[in-house]
Amino acid sequence: MTPAEVRAFEGYMALALKGDPVAQTILGACYVVGNGVAKDHQEAVKWWRKAAEQGNAFAQYNLGLCYSKGEGVSKDKVESVNWLRKAADQGNTLAQHNLGLCYFNGDGVAQDRVQAVKWFRSAAEQGLAEAQHDLGSCYDKGVGVPENAVDAVKWWRKAAEQGYSRSQAMMGLCYGIGYGVTKDEAEAYAYYSLAGTTHGAKLRDSLEKRMSQEALLRGQQRAKELQREIASRQAAK
Repeated sequence: MTPAEVRAFEGYMALALKGDPVAQTILGACYVVGNGVAKDHQEAVKWWRKAAEQGNAFAQYNLGLCYSKGEGVSKDKVESVNWLRKAADQGNTLAQHNLGLCYFNGDGVAQDRVQAVKWFRSAAEQGLAEAQHDLGSCYDKGVGVPENAVDAVKWWRKAAEQGYSRSQAMMGLCYGIGYGVTKDEAEAYAYYSLAGTTHGAKLRDSLEKRMSQEALLRGQQRAKELQREIASRQAAK
């Protein structure tokens, strides 16, 4: 660690000792990653708890994860849900998505796929790509909501447009078979190219073998266009 990191840690500690919840939250993160201080998950939990009890949503979310994973504290799925819910109720998208996963899997709470969709949607509408993908999958399978291919594609597209590779691969599949959209092999090729996964590459290469030269050129051009659009959105954040 550098002298600058140590000085920054000492500054956060001074504020944290005065009860500043933001400094306490940052201090917890310092202990997790070893920034300016030796790694110590128990100390991280100590400071996140102080901030969480003052209502800091980020600290509540982090404390929920600690209870879920058993890091710095004994694993307790019910207590994890308790803290995730506090953060989710304040609009923290990561907590909302994780709480949705808890309801989806019955992890620390009774399984309830309708509640899972509710929390996925809360995070998805705020732009969290992982939640958008999972909400799309719920519409795809008719889990917690009526099955609807168009809505599945709607949410996968939103995640794909943020660069989320799993959704990009799903968009490729949708365009490849005409699921929820008009079949378009060039568009399918473009999304497979963006996905950057081994599976996506295999699907792209398989599709390429049966595409016309004209469709292949359109697909390659469309991939470049989508990549520029994604880069532009990310730069604007």
